[in-house]
This record gives sequence, structure tokens and C-alpha cells, in this order.
Amino acid sequence: MRDLNKYMRETRIRLIIGAVSLIFLLGEGLIFLIYGKGPGLMGLICLFVGMVPVLLITLVIYVFDWSVKHANRE
Repeated sequence: MRDLNKYMRETRIRLIIGAVSLIFLLGEGLIFLIYGKGPGLMGLICLFVGMVPVLLITLVIYVFDWSVKHANRE
């Protein structure tokens, strides 16, 4: 029998990786092709800086989740 929670988790991770890949590759590629090297580099910097808050929030949520699960075991 299949573990549907594991399948759901794997699918969600794959969708997130695909969306981020599309934004970085397609979006940055188009900026680079249309506007050139300088704006392409600036767009890449902006994307990385924009991802920092998202990654920090995700990290905090995972730490909270881990701590709650760890506290519930005891």
C-alpha cells in the first residue's frame, strides 16, 4: 500500500523546485537575452535577495515544527 502523505510531500517539494527553477532560468534568461548582461545580473541579485526572507521564514517554521514534535514525544 502507498503512503499518500509521503507522496503528497514529495509532490509539493517537486512543484516548489520546478517553480523556482522556472523563475530563475526562464525569467533570468529572458532578462539576459532582451536587456543584456548588466540588467541580467541585477535581476539575479534581486531574485536572490528576494528569496532570503522566504528561506528565513521557512527555516523558522521548520524549527518551530521540530520543537513542537520533539516536545510532544516526551
